[in-house]
Amino acid sequence: MQTTPRPKSQRPSRRQGVRAEFRRRTLGPISVVPTLLTLANLMCGFAAIHYASRGDVTTAVFGWNAITVGGCLIFLGMFFDAIDGSVARLTRSTSDLGAQLDSIADVVTFGVAPAFLMLQLVEAYYGSGADADATVVGPGVASVYGKAVWAIAALFVCGGALRLARFNAETVSHDEADHRFFKGLPIPGAAGAVASLIVLHQHLLYTRFDATESLAFDRIAALTIPVIALLCGLGMVSNLRYPHVVNRYLRGARDFGSLVRIALPLVTAVWFLQETLAAACTLYALSGPLGLLRRQPDGEAGPADTMPPDDFEMDAAAFEMDAAAEEPK
Repeated sequence: MQTTPRPKSQRPSRRQGVRAEFRRRTLGPISVVPTLLTLANLMCGFAAIHYASRGDVTTAVFGWNAITVGGCLIFLGMFFDAIDGSVARLTRSTSDLGAQLDSIADVVTFGVAPAFLMLQLVEAYYGSGADADATVVGPGVASVYGKAVWAIAALFVCGGALRLARFNAETVSHDEADHRFFKGLPIPGAAGAVASLIVLHQHLLYTRFDATESLAFDRIAALTIPVIALLCGLGMVSNLRYPHVVNRYLRGARDFGSLVRIALPLVTAVWFLQETLAAACTLYALSGPLGLLRRQPDGEAGPADTMPPDDFEMDAAAFEMDAAAEEPK
């Protein structure tokens, strides 16, 4: 039995198919507030790179050194990065677009900006005794140390990008239950460790050391901060487990001892802001290796093993509370 072919005018043309596919792929409405917060994070990273490029000069921002301003802008971007996801979940406007935009902003603010800030710190202080116009850091310089520092900065950026790509690929959903622990050092944690030490270096340089002591302190910092950046870069691509600070420790009810442990660093920061910030960020970067040693005293467990019993109990309690809240009244 032969079928009568459809008239040519009734057949869907290729152009119509392309238009239908284009309409299907077009984005729907975009939530304004979370997107603006993510873009603010991106702008902080761009501004941090701008100020870091100026080197060791005084700025109009509170009279601070340009490197100090760049480090503080990284922490301002960290604030926007911490609240944009919470605002999106609060307004029930999480989307794949927001997740991808957040990753792009994080690569700039927490990947490129800290690495460039480290390069400018070494450039400004390690080469302070050489020609002012000479470049001491880069892939084409004569110094082996200058080449190594540039390679460390590039590794830090690449490690951060790989860390974010792995997180996006492995994250099941946008729910808070999937954001209690991270595999590998989170890129904001790595950026905080590097930026906080740079800010502390500038603070001590201008408040604690005289001209004679400052040169030795500059050289020590130029040697140690790149090593820390290297370790953070490797930590981002490792399988070490790190807690999500906000979701793990700040959300929900906590006992009195936990409240005291949270309040003490905040009180200490009133008098010793730079020192407390550097200590907190460094301890968080070290919490992954230290937690691994604590969980495997006899070498049985691995870094990607299941959560310890207390974490299971807390997650079970949280699940029961959510289920009770969702029951019809």
